[in-house]
Order: sequence, then C-alpha cells, then structure tokens
Amino acid sequence: MDIIDKLSEVFKEFPGIGERQAKRFVYFLMSKNGSYAENLSLLISDLKKEVAQCGECFRFFIVKNGKNNLCDICANTNTDTSTLMVVEKDSDLESVKKSRVYNGKYFVLGGLVPIVEKTTKSRVRIEELKKKIGSPQKKVFGELCEIILAFSLNPQGNHTDEYVREQLNDLAQKNNIKISSLGRGLSTGTELEYSDNETLKNALKNRQ
Repeated sequence: MDIIDKLSEVFKEFPGIGERQAKRFVYFLMSKNGSYAENLSLLISDLKKEVAQCGECFRFFIVKNGKNNLCDICANTNTDTSTLMVVEKDSDLESVKKSRVYNGKYFVLGGLVPIVEKTTKSRVRIEELKKKIGSPQKKVFGELCEIILAFSLNPQGNHTDEYVREQLNDLAQKNNIKISSLGRGLSTGTELEYSDNETLKNALKNRQ
C-alpha cells in the first residue's frame, strides 16, 4: 500500500466519506503547495492541544483559561439543571444550541445503537449516563425533572431511543424523572444535525 492509499484509508474513516471522496481529498492535497499541507498539519496538531472533552457532558470544547474539565454550558450557573438532553454527537448539540430554544444540560451519547449489535455498551456511553442520573451529587444536575432523548428520526435513531429508554426506565421511575423524545416537528429520516431552528423549536415544543 503506497502513501496515496494509506492517506485515503485515513480519510475514509471520516463520517460520510467513501473511497472516491477520500481519493479526491488526497489528490487535492497533492495539488496544493507545501505550505498548505504544513499549515493543515499544524492546525490538526493544535486541535488536539487546545480542545478538551467535558468531564460532565462529554462534549468537546476549546480550553480558554488554562486547564478546565468543564465546558461553558456545564460550568454556567445559569444553565437550567431541571432538564437533560441526550444527543448522539457534538454536531447535534451545536445545532440545538444555535436554535436558542433550549437552555438545559446536555449529554453526548457518543453514537447510535446499531439495530443488530451484541456489544452495545462499548459503542455508546450508556453506563456513564446512568451513573450521572443516579449520582447522589445534586450539584451535577440539580433537581433533574426530565430527560429529553434527541436522536435523528431514522431506524437507528428510533432503535437508540428505545434502548436508552429501556436502560434508564428504572432510574427514571425511582427518581420521578420524565423521559421524553423530540416531537414530530422533525420529518422521518431527518438528521438532527441538519435541522433548521424552526424545526427544532417545534420538535422540542411537541416532545412526547
């Protein structure tokens, strides 16, 4: 395997990128001058240095003032602690945040649950989520009243919704916490990441 194939394999690991697109990325890099590739390499290196993962919600964030293990949402005392929204990935969280219709806590599950999968717990952060909800430390979520499951409306998203509900059911009942899902303001098959503000607003308003 030569350098072109090796780099193509790296790009194929990016979400939604197939073999043909991966090769296009490689040839694009080859067409640019040396300084472009060097700058790209430095930016990737700096990304790992300047970005951290929140210790509470598992969201990636830019570290601004030295070492900090909490993102701006979890560290903000004005964040509503009565609701917790569970999303698949960071880009979904950012879409909801930009809509300005939700001011509660978040939790990034880290993926969707495959419909046929025997190692589900190694694919998503379900144990971490259960630990947070069942934690006696009220300062983490305050008086949590509702968990909103915000997954894309496709078969895998629906399956993930059902799986998380099943996993959280006992904890939710024990702590008198409501579990809801986004309403049908979202069309079936819609990726949450690409939903507009008005659609997200209706989905949150009509959650069930």
